Order: sequence, then structure tokens, then C-alpha cells
Amino acid sequence: MHVFENCSAAFRKGLRFGSIASVSNIIGRASEYYGRHGLRNTVARAVIGFKRALFANRMAVFSCGLENLDAAPITLPVSVCITGVATYTGLADTDLQAIIGFWNPKEARRNLTKRFNKRACLWLLKSADVLAGYGWTLEGTTIEPYFFPLAQDDVHLFDFHVFPEYRGRGFNPLLVNYILADLTARKKRRAFIEAAEWNVAQLSSLRKTPFRQIAWARKSIVLRRPIVFWQ
Repeated sequence: MHVFENCSAAFRKGLRFGSIASVSNIIGRASEYYGRHGLRNTVARAVIGFKRALFANRMAVFSCGLENLDAAPITLPVSVCITGVATYTGLADTDLQAIIGFWNPKEARRNLTKRFNKRACLWLLKSADVLAGYGWTLEGTTIEPYFFPLAQDDVHLFDFHVFPEYRGRGFNPLLVNYILADLTARKKRRAFIEAAEWNVAQLSSLRKTPFRQIAWARKSIVLRRPIVFWQ
């Protein structure tokens, strides 16, 4: 009995310390974000976090058949250019700093390394030679377990982001459409992308592209395998 009580007490103590550490981590990240982006952006970020918790992890899954799309290149505005980067060393230092500086630098660097190691391509959209947004593509597979297996000629588009000062200019659908045209020209078969239910801006943006929603879905990962609930 004493052994059980001691273990139980230790377990409760561990939970307390775990909770304290978790809260401390959240506070630390919030403080770092506030220091980088100010009160207004921090409050906006907190609202996004609340929406994420409210709508859990329900995702809108989109598909695009590339075989029937026009392969002609997208005409870009004069001040805009889009390029793809396939390696960490191919990323200019100014672009790297813009990407890692907006989030947690350590975590951002780790994500960049992981994705480039899996041969993902980072697409950069610049306005007047300044990075305005970016998005990723990965062919034939996904970084994390997906809703369903992808074929060799399928492409996953993910983690698109437009910096706050460039939002409202149509850059996100422009970048997506440019990538789809490139994939079509390279004879890829299908493209997939998803957006969280709470992300109204991304859902609206995708409606300005050839992507069409195929389902709502929730996904949990158990032993590195996805368990998907379709709606």
C-alpha cells in the first residue's frame, strides 16, 4: 500500500510539474511572439488559437485533376516573381530570416531541414524583391501521414503562408495557381491540399483556384498510422 501511495504521489507530482512546464512553455512562446510582433498581432494570434481549439481538427480536403488543366504559365504582375527552392543551401539568407523570424526560429529551422531532406520544394513569392509569401509541395508522398495514400504522380501542397503586410492582394491564390500550372506542364496527375475549418481566409482563397473540395475529415495519428473520420 505504501509503495502504491508513493507511486501515486510521485505520479501526481509529475503531472503537476508537467502542467507547470507546459504552461511555462506556452507563456514563453507567447512572450517571444509578443516581443517580435507586438500586442495587436499577438491578440490576433490568440484569437486564431481559440478558433483552432473551437473547431478542433476538422479539415476541408481539396483535390485537383491536373490532366485537363491549361499548362500555359500564369502571367504574373510586373512587381511579382515566384521561384522554387529545392535545398536549404539554395535559400537566400534574407528569405531564410523572413521565414524563421516570423515563427519560432529553432522549430522553423528544424521544419525546413526535415522538408528539404524529404525532397519537398519551397515556393517563394516576392513582391518588389521582398518575400511576401510561400508554400510547399511534395511529390508522391507527404511529410506526415495523410488522409489517404498518394500515387507517384500525385503532389501535396501544404503550409502556405502570406505575411500580414501582404494579405488582401490575392497573393495566395496567385501562388497556388502558378504551382498548379507548373505541375500540369510537368505532367503530374493530381494535386491535393487541405485547410482547417477555422481558416476562413484559406478556404476562400482556394475557391479562386481549380481545387475543389472533396470532403470534410478529421484525422488522428496512432502508431504513425492515420485514423480518418470522413464527413
